[in-house]
Amino acid sequence: MLQKGDEAPDFEMTDQGGKTWSLGELRGQKFVLYFYPADDTPGCTKESCDFRDSYSEWTDAGYQIFGVSPQGIESKKKFADKYSLPFPLLADEGTSVTKAYGAFKDDGAEWDGIPLKVKRSTYVIDENGIVEQALYGVNAGKHVAELKEILAV
Repeated sequence: MLQKGDEAPDFEMTDQGGKTWSLGELRGQKFVLYFYPADDTPGCTKESCDFRDSYSEWTDAGYQIFGVSPQGIESKKKFADKYSLPFPLLADEGTSVTKAYGAFKDDGAEWDGIPLKVKRSTYVIDENGIVEQALYGVNAGKHVAELKEILAV
C-alpha cells in the first residue's frame, strides 16, 4: 500500500471521452485519484456527485479530480453523462493501476452481478508525482468532506 511521501506509480488510462492520461502528463499539477468499485452504484454515485458538487472548490485550490474504476469507457461515459460529472473517469479494465496503488481487493463481493474488485481509496498526488495523502477504505458518504478538511480545500 502506498503511503505519504511515496512516489506515485506510473499509469496510463483512458477517460470517458477517449483521452489517455498518464502520470507523466500530469507532472506539474496537483490531482486527486479516487478509486471506486463500480460505475453507477449507490456509494460510488454518492462519492462522485460529492466531488461534482464541490468541483469548483477543488479546481480553485489547484487540484484536478480523476475517478478510477475497472469498468470500460462506455460505462464511464454513461455514468458521467447521467450525473453530469465534470471530471475524467478513468477506465482501469485490467486493474493493473488499481493493484499498483494498493486499492485492489478480491473478496468475491458483487453488486448486481458486477464483481467489486476495488477497495474505495483516494490518493492526492503533488506536482512532483509524490503521494501527499493515501486514504484506504474511505466512507463514500463522508469522504469528500473529510478530504476537503484534510487538505483545507
